[in-house]
Amino acid sequence: MVKTFGEFLIFMQSMLVRKERFAVLWQRTLDEAILIGIDSVFIVAIVSAFIGAVTCVQIAYNLINPLIPKSTIGFMVREMTILELAPTITSIVLAGKVGSSIAGGLGTMRITEQVSALEVMGINSASYLVLPRIIAAMLMFPLLVILAMVLSITGGYLAGTLSGAMSAQEYVEGIRTDFVPYNIAFALIKSVVFAFLVSAISSFKGYYTEGGALEVGAASTGAVTNSIIAILLADYVLAAVLL
Repeated sequence: MVKTFGEFLIFMQSMLVRKERFAVLWQRTLDEAILIGIDSVFIVAIVSAFIGAVTCVQIAYNLINPLIPKSTIGFMVREMTILELAPTITSIVLAGKVGSSIAGGLGTMRITEQVSALEVMGINSASYLVLPRIIAAMLMFPLLVILAMVLSITGGYLAGTLSGAMSAQEYVEGIRTDFVPYNIAFALIKSVVFAFLVSAISSFKGYYTEGGALEVGAASTGAVTNSIIAILLADYVLAAVLL
């Protein structure tokens, strides 16, 4: 465990020596941002919208006390979405999609000796292949989390009003109740940290793949598993430190 963590730190350091020119790094980052961000919009939209809808319906189902105003449903959906569901669930979904893609792509390049070819040409393969992926992930994850927040709250609104659990006015009143702007900043901080963990761990697992196609699949599976565990641990640490 300690040896692996040390290798990970050395891997992170290797990206920062002999970096590529800014123009090359910027173009590579844009290409990766499209793969990581734009190609993930659909799955994030579907998951977040239905999570918001299900959360609203289940809270309404359990909120049977007539003394508690129905606007509380909107308040609880907002708090759960911003603080936990949007940043954490979105990052876990992206760990499965983006993390496996990064690990599989780099693992395939490693076993087909494309990484070695870059090194022979005098290119720092870690800087050229990995750094743009990490930067792109740290740029796109917060945008996807913001999208997830909006769609989750909208999904709760549609589910609450269409099911007759509450009126639109009550839901909006709940969303506006006791809003704390810092919660948005906290969620975005979490998304940046999660983005780094997912992209860095997946890149590490893929970059050091050895063997054949079977090992590439194992590296992708290990990248997703380790990324999700890291997300959950970081989620607890950030909540304990920042809240």
